[in-house]
Formats: sequence, C-alpha cells, structure tokens
Amino acid sequence: MTRTVRFSEFGDPDVLRIEEEPDPTPGPGEVAVDVAAIGLNRAESMFRRGEYIEATQLPARLGYECSGTVAALGEGVTRWSVGDRISVVPAFSMNDYGVYADRAVVPARALVPLPEATSWVDGAAVWMPFLVGYGGLVETGGLKAGDHVLITAATSSVGLAAIAVANRVGAVPIATSRSSSKAPQLRDAGAAHVVATGEEDLVDRVLEITDGRGCEHVFDAVAGPAVADLARATAAGGILTIHGLLSGQPTPFPAETLPDLWMRTYTLFAMTHDPQRLRRAGAFVGAGLRDGSFSPQVDRVFDGLDQVVDAHRHLESNIQVGKIVLRPGGAS
Repeated sequence: MTRTVRFSEFGDPDVLRIEEEPDPTPGPGEVAVDVAAIGLNRAESMFRRGEYIEATQLPARLGYECSGTVAALGEGVTRWSVGDRISVVPAFSMNDYGVYADRAVVPARALVPLPEATSWVDGAAVWMPFLVGYGGLVETGGLKAGDHVLITAATSSVGLAAIAVANRVGAVPIATSRSSSKAPQLRDAGAAHVVATGEEDLVDRVLEITDGRGCEHVFDAVAGPAVADLARATAAGGILTIHGLLSGQPTPFPAETLPDLWMRTYTLFAMTHDPQRLRRAGAFVGAGLRDGSFSPQVDRVFDGLDQVVDAHRHLESNIQVGKIVLRPGGAS
C-alpha cells in the first residue's frame, strides 16, 4: 500500500489528507518512483487554494518535484532502469500526477538523473529553482555578463537560484526583500546588492546602484500593481520577466508612461515540455552542480508524510529562506 496526499476542497493546509491506496502501476511512457524526498513549491500552495494558473480538478493530489529511485517501468520506457537514482522535475499537470506520496507515478519525460554524490534532500530541492532561473534569465532572457538583474522575492528558492545563475554568467544580481533583516543571508547567497523594499524606495535605490540606467533585467515572482515600480527600475530596452503571481492581484501593463522595455511572462512548462530545451537546461544546471557554483539552499526538512500540513503552513509563513523539503519516510 502507498500513502498519498490528497484534498477534496480548497483552503488552508488543514484540507490536506493522507490516503492509503494500492501501489500505483505505471502506464505507457510512465515510471513509478519510490519517493525519498519532496521539494515544496509555492505553486502547490496556490493549487491547493484554487488560485493557480490552471484550474484545480477536485479531488486532487499535489507535488511537482521529488527525488527517489525508479521502482517500475511502463511500456515503452527504455532510458531508465529499476533502481536508478533520479529527480522528478515539473513536466506535467498536477491534475494528472502528483509526487506527495511514498510511491508516485510520473511521466518518464519528467525524470533527470541524480548523481550518487547528491543527497536525496538536495535532489528534491535543486531542479525546479535552477531550471526557472536558467530558463527565464539565460535562455529566454539572454542575460549577459555585466548586466544588472533585479530579483524580487529573493529569499525564495527560485530567487536564491536566480542569484546563483546571474553570478555564473557574470551578471550583477540585485536582490529585494521586504526588510533588511534578511540582507546578510542574501549577501551570503551572492547578491551584490540588497534593497529592503519596506524601508527604502526601490526605484531610487536601483537607479543609484546602476548609475541612473536601471536594470537590464527584472525577474519578478510577485506581479500585481508593484510592476509599475519595477518598470521604472528597468533600463531602456530592458526586459521585465514575470515568472510568478504571488501577489494574487491583477497585473497592469504600465502603459501610461510608455516605458521602453520588453514585458514578458515565463513558465517552467515552456522548457520542461520541450525535450531539447530541457536537455540544454539540464546541462547548464548539471555543470553548475559539478563545479560547485550551484547548490540548493534548504530552509527546513520535515520528516514524515504526516508532517505535510505543518510543512505547508511553514511554506505560507514567508519566514523561510530557501527550499522546504518533506521526507515521506522520515530521516534516512
């Protein structure tokens, strides 16, 4: 029997329930994975509340990202073998699959190899943040050495990964946080500058840092009305990329000032559903892991699938710095 997290109504973390069911069997093009560690993402909180970019179909399961071993192969799967160490990346809809479980079935295209030297926790924490950072900044954004990049919600796992990606290509990461209390952690993570948006004017500070030019890139996880200020902090001809909707509010295009900038959205699925783009991203992230440029920052590990409610409460607390990981079987 397998324990799986499901929910039948929208709401706070308390709606999550653990159900026992027979071990799942993979179909054509699928694999079953014995889950060792699960990486939590804001998308899953929004999916649980019915506020995600796709409508949640109830009853629902959860989970985009995990590490573990291949337990069984579906028809037509030839790349993988039972016992392989792997990570699962977000290459599917949570209306179809979910990895909050002891054993989960996922499409084979969602697997990437996990090196022996990488722990289960790191294997569950690294891929989603760094794939978003690489895809949004480098592959689609064209981030170059010497560019300034403004990174909002920088203490999130994606924000921290974006700082590392910017440093790897020689760009200058400017991190934002609501208060200066997290500035030392952001500087330790590689931020060249930190702007405390609750204590100082964002636009004035960015213009000061960039000698009045503004940032060539803005990488925003929040969206909503604050985009107007982000546009004012963007250099002429710069790129403002929105990759998250944490504000939950409508996002206007700041047309009243006719800014000279590119404003675009980015979703990880554009990459993970394209085998060639995922291959390039995997090579970039893998190289950073091997040479030590990239390592996930884990805020807290919860042991036991029955800790999923507490883990989601911590996810929504906004006090964490880095990734939250849940080990369904406990410490190992």
